[in-house]
Amino acid sequence: MTATDPALTALAQGWCALSLLHGRIETHIERALQAGHDLSVREYSLLDVLSRQHNGEGGHLQMKQVADAVVLSQSATTRLVTRLEDRGLLSRYLCPTDRRGIYTDVTQAGLKLLREARPTNESALREALDAAAEDPELAPLVQAVETLRAPV
Repeated sequence: MTATDPALTALAQGWCALSLLHGRIETHIERALQAGHDLSVREYSLLDVLSRQHNGEGGHLQMKQVADAVVLSQSATTRLVTRLEDRGLLSRYLCPTDRRGIYTDVTQAGLKLLREARPTNESALREALDAAAEDPELAPLVQAVETLRAPV
């Protein structure tokens, strides 16, 4: 393939459209979460991921798994956890079976904030997708997002 290959150009254009859609959605949600709940998109995502942990086998996530889920480096995730812990939204404790492991749980205050912020997140996502659907370049991507289902 060369830089002038039409397939490469189409691929690059598709990637740019996807990046644009993501940016618009994230910016819209960020503004809504900041205004309504003093939360960033990353903070919301972290609270959401950690709130889904359970005490069963494999129920607690290692920091690498959390970092992958919120699309951050491990060091950035650790800093984010520390910030939310300082706000009283998360707590950390040693793994009872492996003293090297550290678990992070959402506190009651964190769960309350997450419950309050969830409708804001959903509404902002819907608004951003609806606005993007009016752009002919983004409409097919919006349709693809709307047809995706979480893995069972």
